[in-house]
Amino acid sequence: MNQADIFAAGAKRLQMTDSIEMTIQSLLAYGASHDHWGIAWSGGKDSSATLTLIIWLLDTGRVPRPQTLTVFYADTRQELLPLAHAAQQIIDELRERGIQVEVVTAPLDKRFMVYILGRGVPPPNNNTLRWCTRQIKIDPMQHALEQRISELDGQVLMITGVRQGESAIRDQRIEMSCSKDGAECGQGWYQKVLPEAKGLRGRLATLAPLLHWRVCHVWEWLRHWAPGAEFGDWSTAAIAEAYGGDEAEEINARTGCTGCPLVDSDMALDNILLNPQWAYLAPLKRIKPLWRELRLPKHRLRKAGLEILKSGKAAANPQRMGPLTFEARRMGLTTILDIQDEVNVAARAAGRPMVDLINTEEEARIRELIELGTWPDGWDGDEPIATTVMDTVYANGAVQPRLFSETEL
Repeated sequence: MNQADIFAAGAKRLQMTDSIEMTIQSLLAYGASHDHWGIAWSGGKDSSATLTLIIWLLDTGRVPRPQTLTVFYADTRQELLPLAHAAQQIIDELRERGIQVEVVTAPLDKRFMVYILGRGVPPPNNNTLRWCTRQIKIDPMQHALEQRISELDGQVLMITGVRQGESAIRDQRIEMSCSKDGAECGQGWYQKVLPEAKGLRGRLATLAPLLHWRVCHVWEWLRHWAPGAEFGDWSTAAIAEAYGGDEAEEINARTGCTGCPLVDSDMALDNILLNPQWAYLAPLKRIKPLWRELRLPKHRLRKAGLEILKSGKAAANPQRMGPLTFEARRMGLTTILDIQDEVNVAARAAGRPMVDLINTEEEARIRELIELGTWPDGWDGDEPIATTVMDTVYANGAVQPRLFSETEL
């Protein structure tokens, strides 16, 4: 008989208890063959549901405990405040249970604010220079995993919150891989090798035990089940609220970084501001326009002519725009600090959580990098401002003289 497809149209909808039971079977099927478990946690809805459910299953004996369990929290320093605040509460609750939590953060010079305002790299956008996700989340997590695995004997099972239906592109990848390494649809997406961790082959496997969960079950768990004493008394209700509360099921809610430059609108922040207790975060709406402003030519340098790469070949994009000027970086730093101060004045007055956009260590490093005259690789600061009128240079070396002088313009 062919296995039933639990995701196909017309298939019987799983009840909450069915979803939990399938997760238990997934963990029983694959967990016992790995002495050590890690849980990758971003603080978002799916990974938070995965984390709190698994700890509850371990605490209640429904799933046997591994020899070691480590929770890796990816602290990008860019999370929306309600999610960051909820994550800190959950971290405290985990440590009270004796669970080891590693807070994974990018090195100081690679952090989002320092990289832009200190080193001068332009804010990422949808098409080019989209460096942020890998730099502030993926690479630090992989490094933390490699370090932890080097301390352990035996195989490590890395548990993730990947779900079917979260992303169409991701779903296609899951569909191609769901039978890999003996994993069956409905038992979680199991792989013996973490694709990103090429140096960890043979030591690391991944499992997504909530793969089959519908989004309504995620909201139900976060809002009603997990906060109850019977299921662990977790601080997860605020996570659901950050995604839009009761409306989140209908809007396919997503969250991202504070003032994310990669999205067209701040829907996540807009949802949060609808809640009166978070209304004091409204100044954060000025961050996204700041990133848009800093991408303008008047704030950046430009290569003047044909650029020869280290390989000896000509660059495919001559006269490309590049890093932020020092004046632009100082303006950006002042703007972010002003926004932070404005929010935190209101937070202190209302007894609410404060934002931490740029901490004292990061501010000091940004100012130091500016004072040291730091430029990104391949730039020395002698390049003209990007608004400078120049002859047009093409990749084949051809030059088209400008039609007008700067004074004529």
